[in-house]
Amino acid sequence: MYAIEFPPLPYLREIVTWELVQRAEEGCAIGDLRDRLEATGADRAALLDVYTRLSTLAPPGAIEHAEPSNLQQIRAACPGNSHAHKTLAIEIDAGIADRILGGWQGRCAGLVLGKPLEHGPFMRDRRVLKKYLEAAGAYPLTDYAPGDAHAARQVGITPLPFPLSQRGNVRFVESDDDIRYTVMGLDILEKCGANFTTADVAAWWMRRMPAATLFTAEEAVYRNLILLRRQYAADEVSADELRQVTLWMNPYREWIGAQIRADGWALACPGQPDRAAEFAYRDASLSHVKNGIYGEMYCAAMIATAAVCDNPQEVVAAGLERIPERSRLAEAIRATVDRCGQVGFDVGEFETVLDWLWTHFGNYCPVHTINNAAAVTAAILLGGQDFEKAITIAVMAGWDADCNGATAGCVAGTMLGAGRLPDKWIAPLNDTLLSEIPGYHPIAISECARRQVEVAKRLQSE
Repeated sequence: MYAIEFPPLPYLREIVTWELVQRAEEGCAIGDLRDRLEATGADRAALLDVYTRLSTLAPPGAIEHAEPSNLQQIRAACPGNSHAHKTLAIEIDAGIADRILGGWQGRCAGLVLGKPLEHGPFMRDRRVLKKYLEAAGAYPLTDYAPGDAHAARQVGITPLPFPLSQRGNVRFVESDDDIRYTVMGLDILEKCGANFTTADVAAWWMRRMPAATLFTAEEAVYRNLILLRRQYAADEVSADELRQVTLWMNPYREWIGAQIRADGWALACPGQPDRAAEFAYRDASLSHVKNGIYGEMYCAAMIATAAVCDNPQEVVAAGLERIPERSRLAEAIRATVDRCGQVGFDVGEFETVLDWLWTHFGNYCPVHTINNAAAVTAAILLGGQDFEKAITIAVMAGWDADCNGATAGCVAGTMLGAGRLPDKWIAPLNDTLLSEIPGYHPIAISECARRQVEVAKRLQSE
């Protein structure tokens, strides 16, 4: 019988290393903790001591005030403090239904486009992605990603992953966390309605989400929920318990995991960005804090607005208005809006914007919220009302390509509606989604959208 030590030493070192990065990004005074970490070697107790010291640090008061994790405080920190949960009734007519279907289809197409390009060398350096696509004769992208073994060898990288999502092979939407969470939002709203809670989300994860499909923050929180399982019940989890579940050994709490979970809530709130942002908050606060939460709220408000607006600048502005204006995320979004405006929203100059993104936000982990949200913003603005340009720019930005392609695809698809999406991107999906979620594997994309429309109608009366 082998003794299993948790966390295993390499994983513990990863956690402590990223916790140090996280605390530094939050503005904490790290002192000599970096040196202490480097000196720990294989000493487990020393690693745990560094983690404990890091977990007790507090950011400067000004930074902490600018980036709250409490919903009421977030609302108070939004521009003008003017969005205190306003829910306007919207008629869910055929036009709105078409936009909801467009959101589902757009997310799926953007996901499939980006999935093979979520490749380590590309995530770490966009120039490698560009070189590969140029070698494959596919830059700039105008179709699904080519799996070109010769181009990979020429650039010196391993072949692209996920061959079933590569050009010429696409027949359906492969299972991916970027679509499983969209299914989750739909399923929870069907079962719980508008009054669902963060504890309901936790319960859904434990009962419905295969553990092997979780990563970074979500994996850490799932692990913490398992540790609580003997006393766990959805209606008994206290706020303090959920807070510990969110924070303990979860250095990924401002990464992109929550941002990719916005769509399932937002597509049920057409024309209601405040409600969409609140739903996103309830979900995100299970696993994230600060900018990790804001990323999901930002995207949810954009998607909800896109269901009734086809102006990209207004859609981005609606998202920005629902996050704290002095947060690092809001500052990054405003800077990106300004930079895109300097090229007159001319997609022909997208290269200069993508280079600018890497210069200004390349210090973040490739799967952080802030850099990827900036990339999505640039894709929406530079893409305008051209769906193909929006999703390809999002993916060519590098970093978390499938997440960004999916989110930009949902925003653009919702703005345009299914009837205006190019057949070259939608037809290869064969209206088929695999999710690994019981009851949704496989399922028609159009069926998900139909059920989302029914949920949206029901939420109007709640």
